[in-house]
Amino acid sequence: MKQLIALSAIGSDRTGMVHDLTRVIADCGGNIVESRMSALGSEFAIALLISGNWHSLAKIETEIKKVAESSDIALQMRRTEQRAVRGDMLPYSVDIVCLDQSGIVSSVSGFFSARGIDIAELDTRSYPAAHTGAPMFSLRLVINVPSRIHLGVLREEFMDFCDHLNLDAILEPVKN
Repeated sequence: MKQLIALSAIGSDRTGMVHDLTRVIADCGGNIVESRMSALGSEFAIALLISGNWHSLAKIETEIKKVAESSDIALQMRRTEQRAVRGDMLPYSVDIVCLDQSGIVSSVSGFFSARGIDIAELDTRSYPAAHTGAPMFSLRLVINVPSRIHLGVLREEFMDFCDHLNLDAILEPVKN
């Protein structure tokens, strides 16, 4: 029977870090089901969902700790279960671009949280504008909208919210 481990790791950004951790998973008989990896400043962060039988996951838990300790990687692992399918939710994509300012993620997540809307994924990035060099901010989300929420009303409220904060935004259904 397949079981799951959620693993997060962060360490100094260096060539080979991904290979060191994923090699242990493969050698122990585990399988990476989902992953997110990114350089964050001079650090490298990894989030993985790993599947395997009881024996292979126990082996991964032991062996990956050894690699983490020898490589100065901060590691967190937690046994978990497959996320239940939510038939009462509609997946939507949100893309926001604006001048970089403090509190954007907090404001946007608060907007959705207040309406009982689940944030499934969130990615951000700061960058200089192409011609002016102005500090820009990009926020991409996948949200799960409960079917009880009227989408036209949500879209109108969200666009008003974005106009108030001077955010350029798009809210559209996730396309498969």
